[in-house]
Amino acid sequence: MSVCKFTDDICLDCGRSKREIKAWKKLDKTDKRTVLTEAALRLIKLGATGRRKSR
Repeated sequence: MSVCKFTDDICLDCGRSKREIKAWKKLDKTDKRTVLTEAALRLIKLGATGRRKSR
């Protein structure tokens, strides 16, 4: 398990905000997918690579 590293409010590893990380366990599958999509876009904007899962 890695430790989050933040720039402003966004984790440079996963791209999620602190609020999203805190709420993660309470989100349903659809909301989690939405958060992950938005997080990926944030990482692209930041120029960070983030953690990628192979499918």
